[in-house]
Amino acid sequence: MKKIEAIIRTSKFEDVKDALAEKHVNFFTFYEVKGYGHQKSEATVYRGAVYDVGYIGRMKLEIILSEHVVDDAIKAIRSAAHTGDNGDGLVMVSDLDEVLNIRSGARDSDAINA
Repeated sequence: MKKIEAIIRTSKFEDVKDALAEKHVNFFTFYEVKGYGHQKSEATVYRGAVYDVGYIGRMKLEIILSEHVVDDAIKAIRSAAHTGDNGDGLVMVSDLDEVLNIRSGARDSDAINA
């Protein structure tokens, strides 16, 4: 079992979701995150004064998959999230020792298909 964590531009979320669905990855967790990185943050002007917002809004996806699906999911995320500019995001993959479905008691690959 593997866990993919992807940090992407908010504007690319729907594209990534659709690309994952084409690869039959239809279940994942996502939430809004803030970060600081190579891309400069946006400045906001309020009453003539310029304010640095200080962070860049992004979406973070957490996906649990069987190992045989991981490469397709990574390719789908990268192709859908890519703009070529700084700040396109990151994809991190880690091993999971165990996954347990609370309702059914199924483990590992059976847990995510239950």
